[in-house]
Amino acid sequence: MPERCKDYQTPGYDELIDENSAPRTAAGHLLNWLDSLSDEEMEHRQQAAKNAIEQMGITFTVYSDKGNIDREWPLDIIPRVIDAEEWSTIEAGLRQRLKALNLFINDLYNDQAILKDNIVPRALIESSSNFRPECMGMQPRHGVWANICGSDLIRGEDGTIYVLEDNLRVPSGVSYMIENREVMKRAMPEVFSQCHILPVDNYTENLQRMLASLSELEDPCLAVLTPGVFNSAYFEHTFLAQEIGAELVEGRDLVVGEGGYVYMRNVGGLKRVDVIYRRVDDEFIDPACFNPNSSLGVKGLMEAWRSGKVAIANAPGAGVADDKVIYSYVPDIIRYYLNEEPLIANVPTYRCENAEERQHVLDNLATLVVKPANESGGYGMLIGPSSTVEEQAEMAENIIGNPRNYIGQPTITLSTAPVIVDLKLSARHLDLRPFVLQGEHLTVTTGGLTRVAMIEGSLVVNSSQGGGSKDTWVVRNGSSAPAPTANQSQSQSQSQEH
Repeated sequence: MPERCKDYQTPGYDELIDENSAPRTAAGHLLNWLDSLSDEEMEHRQQAAKNAIEQMGITFTVYSDKGNIDREWPLDIIPRVIDAEEWSTIEAGLRQRLKALNLFINDLYNDQAILKDNIVPRALIESSSNFRPECMGMQPRHGVWANICGSDLIRGEDGTIYVLEDNLRVPSGVSYMIENREVMKRAMPEVFSQCHILPVDNYTENLQRMLASLSELEDPCLAVLTPGVFNSAYFEHTFLAQEIGAELVEGRDLVVGEGGYVYMRNVGGLKRVDVIYRRVDDEFIDPACFNPNSSLGVKGLMEAWRSGKVAIANAPGAGVADDKVIYSYVPDIIRYYLNEEPLIANVPTYRCENAEERQHVLDNLATLVVKPANESGGYGMLIGPSSTVEEQAEMAENIIGNPRNYIGQPTITLSTAPVIVDLKLSARHLDLRPFVLQGEHLTVTTGGLTRVAMIEGSLVVNSSQGGGSKDTWVVRNGSSAPAPTANQSQSQSQSQEH
């Protein structure tokens, strides 16, 4: 048993350390290596990661009453480790889920067979703030609406993996997954040479290939549409545009011109854009179709898309499947379209639109997690066990006023992993956001972005709410050699710095 693990305590399932305080198989070499480090060497590794984050300019924006604040990306240097065999099952479940969700979205905007068969209530769809009647009759290339998906996964106390929610509008965080890996290679290079850690850096290549597959042209012009520098994910927009060779544009840079095509303004005149990876929400992408006051979009963009003059990823209207009430129907959606049982379970969910389930939620606000249907980033949510009586009363009022907009779920004690606090290991709760791409083909990242609650006992992992992150290692068959000793670590680290 590694010395650093002896006093480690966790309230439930831990990703690296089992109930006997022994390393899980996939994490054994990592924890033995960490145990070989002196406190001084541990501090050195933490500082190396911090220096890399500064040098690479990895930031995110936090909105507050005092204005927008750019902060360095928070990364804990102990990675989350997942055995490759377990990951293969998770990957299959993610593939199954996105395939079914895209069939569902395509059906909603065309035949609506699932509504006619009363699997999903029509009223639920038509009352969704993300259902876009303007998209009826559309058939995006390959029949795919949600080209990029980030599904949030959690593990419960018994080790069961659940899908917590599906992010199908403008899922973010993948750049941090990639950059976390680069930082870790700088902070502990010798571990990568000793362990079979599967790579994540092929994501941008897969993204570029997927986006290109949305156009019939052999070499289409790609553009990333960003709301601008004040958006919290602007670092990611810039990073992805550079990595895939796309133009980074704002709405004011684009115009619908001759022939109904979309063009980019540049010093040489107008350049046609064929595929837009948009990081702008539906309601802001076209003031002629949605919010007339939007300055973030492009007038006429929806008509260009409907006419097949430009491809948009994710397609307008894809967010209808992002609705957290729709989430509760995903197991039925999988069965309906694929005739398969879900490979990854949903968290049990109470629909407040149902009178009986609504009453159960209202009677148990102190123990449940209650979420609005279309918020993100942890906003508008009630975590019952840590809430006040006043907060519960306010949520009850919200539910009664708009029951369709709320769901309730049992409070699941998220799994934990160690973080370094004062050079000791301390358990923190976490989740995982893998990214799935679907165009002509479907690909899943190897691992994803692990988000961690940096406050002890907290279940809130969102970076916008003070959460941090970890690199996610999918490890195949343990490692190829014994873990390096502290002396080996120090010599290799010094050679890396020179």
